[in-house]
Amino acid sequence: MRPDVAPFHDPATGTWSYVVSDPATRVAAIIDPVLDFDAKSARTTHASTQKLLDHVQANALDVRWLLETHAHADHLSDAQWLLERFPGATLGIGSGIAQTQKSFAPVFGFGADVAVDGSQFGRLFDSGDRFALGEIEVDVIAAPGHTADCVAYRIGDALFCGDTLFMPDAGTARTDFPNADAATLYRTIQAFYALPDDTRVFVCHDYGPNGRAVAGETTIGAQKRENVHLRAETSEAEYVALRQARDATLPMPALILQSLQVNLRGGVLPSPSDNGVRYLRIPLDRI
Repeated sequence: MRPDVAPFHDPATGTWSYVVSDPATRVAAIIDPVLDFDAKSARTTHASTQKLLDHVQANALDVRWLLETHAHADHLSDAQWLLERFPGATLGIGSGIAQTQKSFAPVFGFGADVAVDGSQFGRLFDSGDRFALGEIEVDVIAAPGHTADCVAYRIGDALFCGDTLFMPDAGTARTDFPNADAATLYRTIQAFYALPDDTRVFVCHDYGPNGRAVAGETTIGAQKRENVHLRAETSEAEYVALRQARDATLPMPALILQSLQVNLRGGVLPSPSDNGVRYLRIPLDRI
């Protein structure tokens, strides 16, 4: 079956968010929503998410799911704002989130008030899990390698792959975070490449490399033929060597310290201090 997919690009972070719906029932999911965050002023707004909400309302969609592909290190999630507007929706992520939380809890000094069991999310997915989006069955595919909690959602003929794959001319995800591994990511992508070539692939990020217009949709066939890091014929050893060499040159994402402490909690912002102000914590010399 073919779901309707409405893409929304956030130029500040290069993130693609999606509203995915069953055309027969209008049941919908929102994938990877972005909270607008200006690092210079520390101001937040919901302008990007409002565009998703406007689309939902204009098309009379019934949002049942808010889905994260992983705990993002390059933007803050706006899932909680959406949960307030869709209280019947379920927030989901991969069950590996608990491992990611435990890895970063010491970095951010999480106390006993911050659970590291994934309980901030309404549904923790394991590979092979299935659920319904109206009349369309959704298959969850574990996608470790970039992070432990990465999952992909196969919704009808569409694969929402998170950060595992970018557009073919941009390659694949980095593998130098805690719990990441290039060989594991290679095997994850091989599972994707076993899908039909005409499977639509929707990526989580695009920055318009080499001056081209930003794009978010490709196919499994195009990835196998054209991905600059991992084509169908690329061996695991070749990929691991390329990936590790490239990762050694990459700086940390600009918003990793701000985003992870929010995204590990399902998009929940820190509680206000005694003066009523919320504060993000920036650990020194830990990343």
